[in-house]
Amino acid sequence: MYPYFEFDKALVKVHPSARQLAVEQMEFYAFVHFTVNTFTDREWGDGTEDEAVFNPTEFDAEQWVLALESAGMKGLILTCKHHDGFCLWPSAVTAHCVKNSPWKNGEGDIVREVSDACRAHGLKFGVYLSPWDRNQPLYGQGKAYDDYFCAQLTELLTGYGEIFSVWFDGACGEGPNGKKQVYDWDRYYALIRELQPGAAISVCGPDIRWCGNEAGHTRPSEWSVLPTGFGEAPEVAEASQKEDSAAFRERRIDATQEDLGSRELLLNATGFKWSPCETNTSIRPGWFYHASEDEKVRTPENLTELWFRSVGGNSTLLLNIPPDRRGLFHENDVRALGEMGENLRRIFAVNLARDAVFEAPDDGYHTAEALRQDSYDDYYKPFDGENAPTVTLTFPEARTVSVLSIKEHIPMGQRIERFAADALVNGEWREIGSGTTVGYRKILRFDPVTADAVRIRILDSRVCPVLSFVGAY
Repeated sequence: MYPYFEFDKALVKVHPSARQLAVEQMEFYAFVHFTVNTFTDREWGDGTEDEAVFNPTEFDAEQWVLALESAGMKGLILTCKHHDGFCLWPSAVTAHCVKNSPWKNGEGDIVREVSDACRAHGLKFGVYLSPWDRNQPLYGQGKAYDDYFCAQLTELLTGYGEIFSVWFDGACGEGPNGKKQVYDWDRYYALIRELQPGAAISVCGPDIRWCGNEAGHTRPSEWSVLPTGFGEAPEVAEASQKEDSAAFRERRIDATQEDLGSRELLLNATGFKWSPCETNTSIRPGWFYHASEDEKVRTPENLTELWFRSVGGNSTLLLNIPPDRRGLFHENDVRALGEMGENLRRIFAVNLARDAVFEAPDDGYHTAEALRQDSYDDYYKPFDGENAPTVTLTFPEARTVSVLSIKEHIPMGQRIERFAADALVNGEWREIGSGTTVGYRKILRFDPVTADAVRIRILDSRVCPVLSFVGAY
């Protein structure tokens, strides 16, 4: 029994929304940065670029999507408008867009072709729309610019089918008139909820949280239950009822902190919310294509390690791949993605626990047998109050294992705080790994060991743990 039992029960009542859970289950998806910067060799445009510079003469959205598929990605978020204000679709509210470029004689639509290619191959499609617009004269004029921005949001959210993510980075600087804009986040959020109720509003929004850096660094303990604020008189609450508001957004804690959700931190919280982490980084040093970086693409080994640390550490992975001036992913990027995908497919080709015997103390209804299938249709649960059960997987014969994949049943919250794993070798249990948080997914890697069985010992939980899957590879 824990000293903060009632407090812990309140924490595990916080769970993901349907849109949050859908994104977490995607695990790995792409960012694609593409605009006039690709042709001016810059990272940030200033809004004065001539539309004529944008001319990707070999643009091929299917080439993009096939490369993402080869890596095992499940979606794509396109920078439909970056800070320079240039729109990759023929917007009705600005001339600074593809309709005034030479590409396809002004008749093309990058957003249309990419969204269509994604759906043709079963990938989800998302949009990035920068609220900072260095080209638009209305920027800095309050409601007049918000009207403009919402008109662009409406075009993207009504013209391109289902959107899984609307991604905001919150950049705010001067427009061409030298003024800054105070963004009407409440209005933006409400419009998104109206037009695309299933879309997650990411980073500068209530649904998906930034990891705190752009280098791909991850935390050893990644919590999904975070505080909504702090005060001298803690009020135990579930998720805020106003989580779509700008005021709620402003109560976020510093995303760069190492500890975002430990029990010690949350004791002083005034409320809690489910806030899943997204690790975003680029396959190259920059976010847009630069020929000088063609030999600086992350290696397949680096990408594989990044995937294990993020997806295997209770975070999704949003990996940026910038198209070149042809409108294609460069050959080096494509090669790295394909080899990374091969690495992962090889590792996870066979679940060694597929025919193992699963044993654990249960509540009489939710047995360890549920852990055989990677699904939320069923789950394993011990009796309430049993916070430290052991789950044992016994193989039909000795098998060589180097990876364990563990998932909590997060529709019932995040509960595990500490665990260890052992292998049964020649009749003796040997510890092969340990960790803190599990959440959506935790992957343990260790030196290959030939074992008759493996077990997971839950050492500390907020309340009794609830698991949905355990796999061995």
